[in-house]
Amino acid sequence: MLKVLILLLLAAVALLPVYLLYLKSPPPLPEVDLNAWWGLGEPKEDTAITPYNIKFTQPVIKDLKDRLKNRQQFTPPLEGVAFEYGFNTKTLDSWATYWMEKYNFTERENFFNQYPHYRTKIQGLNIHFIRVTPKVPPGKQLVPLLMVHGWPGSIREFYEAVPYLTAVSKDRDFVLELIIPSLPGYGHSEAAVRPGMGPLEIAVILRNLMQRLGFQKYYIQGGDWGSIISANMATLFPKEVLGYHSNMVAILSPTITFFELLGSIYPPLVVDSKLADRLYPQSDMYSFLMEESGYLHIQATKPDTIGISLLDSPAGLMAYILEKFSTGTCRDFRSKIDGGLEIRFTKDQLIDNLMMYWTTRSMTTAMRLYSEGFNKRYMSLKMDEIPTPVPMWALQAKHEITYLPPWLIKLKYPNLIKDNPIDYGGHFLALERPQMFSEDVLNAVQAFKQWHKNSNVKTDL
Repeated sequence: MLKVLILLLLAAVALLPVYLLYLKSPPPLPEVDLNAWWGLGEPKEDTAITPYNIKFTQPVIKDLKDRLKNRQQFTPPLEGVAFEYGFNTKTLDSWATYWMEKYNFTERENFFNQYPHYRTKIQGLNIHFIRVTPKVPPGKQLVPLLMVHGWPGSIREFYEAVPYLTAVSKDRDFVLELIIPSLPGYGHSEAAVRPGMGPLEIAVILRNLMQRLGFQKYYIQGGDWGSIISANMATLFPKEVLGYHSNMVAILSPTITFFELLGSIYPPLVVDSKLADRLYPQSDMYSFLMEESGYLHIQATKPDTIGISLLDSPAGLMAYILEKFSTGTCRDFRSKIDGGLEIRFTKDQLIDNLMMYWTTRSMTTAMRLYSEGFNKRYMSLKMDEIPTPVPMWALQAKHEITYLPPWLIKLKYPNLIKDNPIDYGGHFLALERPQMFSEDVLNAVQAFKQWHKNSNVKTDL
């Protein structure tokens, strides 16, 4: 009897991959309300698009400096500890002093406003966005690209990449026009006043933004939450999204989890041997995720509680966010007393990003996206299990928190054009490596356009 049970178990295990790959039906596409109202008051359409400037007012600057000046004395770090326990307070003092005494608020305000900013009301919320429309010479096509940031980033991540992305090249017959929104609840975009705005609902808002701007078809790019929101857009609106470029490929499904675990027995079953260390041993990967994902559990359950502290203390906000920039850029930076922050970034770059949270008091509302994205309601939609025909391009940096082999990506994106696993870079790739990032995005758009050109039906712009 025991032998029979063992044989049945082995047969079930052997047949499970066949079921997952060929027999399991995808879940249905969820119904979405394209006009859900997330603001105060009764629904009232307002289609105005208003120019907008980022301002660092004197009262806000004074309050910030006073709080930094009167900060409590930090608890000394343990002997021999760098960033393993979090932000090393021996380093934090110098950052707080820089923000208070050397950060040039007027200069940085002008830096932010070098590109045109706007706001428009979408589904009851004022949505802030940058729109960069370069001059197009004869013979060049202007192509819209929506770029979507995540947490703890902001629109600031893309600034250094803009000149590369919008450059005119004799080798391309197109020029990119960029639309870079602040996510609802982030920075200068208003937050929902009621529960329920997760990645799916934000995908609808950003789609409606593109429609408002006159774009019936467009390309999208996203990392972090931006990748999840962009993936939702591609799944919901495959006739509008012409191509999806992601620098963080995160696909959560039982099928992918099964094959990742199967590969832990014999990695060549799943991943190229040159890239096996990005997935295996699984014990290392899960250990790292457990050590570094405490913030996720807090923000997915009680964002408002931690938000109180971060809204009250700029030093606390700085430590909380910059620690993520350290480890997210390279996990080895945990062993550096300064977190390696200035290896790839400048103080001004990182404090610019802090200003997007501090001056708008948006930290709590931004963190709520974790509660809305990691709950039963959203997970039950099984969006990652619904294949999308939209052509996709994956840029996977060496130190990104996720990695997926291309054949697993194709379970979600059968028209994966290219997987580009680079051997450097981290989570904040647009800010860390703007030229390389931009070249990859441009190559992706070029490939998407060729893919549409080769299709039997005209689907491109």
